[in-house]
Order: sequence, then C-alpha cells, then structure tokens
Amino acid sequence: MDIRSLTPDYAVSPQIDLTDLAAIKEAGFVTVIDNRPDGEIPPHLHTAAMRAAAEAAGLTFVANPVIGGALTMANVQAQAATIAEATGPILAYCASGNRSSICWALSQAGTLPTDELIALPAKYGYNLEGLRQQIDVLARG
Repeated sequence: MDIRSLTPDYAVSPQIDLTDLAAIKEAGFVTVIDNRPDGEIPPHLHTAAMRAAAEAAGLTFVANPVIGGALTMANVQAQAATIAEATGPILAYCASGNRSSICWALSQAGTLPTDELIALPAKYGYNLEGLRQQIDVLARG
C-alpha cells in the first residue's frame, strides 16, 4: 500500500487490496473513495467486494468510478460531495492515484490556490499542469 498525502485530510493511492483495509482504518482514515471502474480490475477487487470489506473494517466506502480519459463533472461533483461530507481523513484510490488526484484538484478549485492544487499532487509525480485553465475556470464558478 502506497499512501500519498495531498493534505492532512485527503490522500491518494494506487489500487488497494482487501487486506489493506484494516491498515487504512488503523492509519486514521474514515472514508475510502474507489475511483476505479470494475471493468479494469479482477473480480475480487470489484466495488461490491471492496465495499463489503471496507464497511466490515468500519470505513465509509464511496464508489465514484472514473473512466481513464473520460472524467465527467459528475465525477468531480461526487468527489466534492464526499470530501465535504467526510467526518475525517479520506483515502481515494485508482490504478496509480492520478485520477484520484485529478478529481481532488478539480473538486477543490476555488478552495485552494490553483498553484497549490497542482503542486501537491506533483510531489508524487502526478502532472496536473494541463488542468490549470480548467481549475481556474471552476474556481471562478
């Protein structure tokens, strides 16, 4: 498990396993966001299995599947709603953590400076520079 903290309350990770959920809970996370569509992963990691295991571990589980290269505003809005409603730290995962970083940055436009929304994921190799204009537009509302 490779947790990459973007803020004290939001981290991203490449694909997690069912066996990681207890450690995720122990690390202080309260919510897990799955940004990966079932079609990309083996059946034992599909949404239903992950939800059952996360909830059994005492975590809130939210499925917000983002198709690579086809992020929608509904995905961004769902991520924003989950972040706003969370009662503690969130771990979002996808294949590499990139889609989860993008959803976070776009959903937080206007709450942090654009430079920060791009720089925080960049610490982990996620290049969101191409989203600068979109973040700025979303920040203006």
